[in-house]
Amino acid sequence: MSERVGGDLVAVESLTPAGADAHDMELSPAAVADLGEADVVVYLSGFQPAVDDAVATTAPEHVLDAAGPAELMAAPDHDHAHEDHDHEGHDHGHEGHDHGGVDPHFWLDPVRLGAVAQELAREFGAADPGNADSYESNAAELARQLDELDDRFREGLASCEQRTLVAGHEAYGYLAEKYGLEQAGVAGLDPEAEPSPARLAEVGEIIEEQGVTTVFTESRLNPKVARTLAEDHGIDSAVLDPVESQVDGTRDYQQVMRANLEALRAGLGC
Repeated sequence: MSERVGGDLVAVESLTPAGADAHDMELSPAAVADLGEADVVVYLSGFQPAVDDAVATTAPEHVLDAAGPAELMAAPDHDHAHEDHDHEGHDHGHEGHDHGGVDPHFWLDPVRLGAVAQELAREFGAADPGNADSYESNAAELARQLDELDDRFREGLASCEQRTLVAGHEAYGYLAEKYGLEQAGVAGLDPEAEPSPARLAEVGEIIEEQGVTTVFTESRLNPKVARTLAEDHGIDSAVLDPVESQVDGTRDYQQVMRANLEALRAGLGC
């Protein structure tokens, strides 16, 4: 989004390395210092605690917290994980994945992403007034393309035989709400949390009662639990990308989302 809105006028650097887990990211002192030198900082409060702390410490003059214009939804109010997170002697720190009662994955609704892009253009313009018109124009074009992507999803998912989206973790609430689907996550918002036996049984009941034919896994996460669930119920598994972090940097947002649409259409019988 920052690259598209900024164009050639902006040099974008990501605090999250390619292939890294966005949830567990820590920042080195050098990275915090670099953030303090940035002309504009773009982040999502509550998603990466290390970034929240760094923004508070460095107090940049121009900063956009995407949580405002994205109008985040409340997180699901059920608990999927074991109460004891210390499996086999390893404390995975799942408490650090508490997103403050909201679902951070707003970018899976293209229209919400377009709204954030337009707010970003205003922040870029405040930092660089001489090029404000260029930023506004770039954001408007990006929003137009995201509206087209929204239309593509709306049309592509309108006639699905199956409306229940069973996914490895609950990253798809915005997508489900936008396009009339019902999300059932094996894990909750924390993709690394091990689901409880009760939650696995609950999702299994959903699969049987709703006639679900596909469980969606993620390429970046270990798909073992979701695939085992699919095998236990004699159904297929397929891959969705929650676009939380770049794996190899070769595909942009539009390409990933269009691949997601094709996977959804095949898995939901559209």
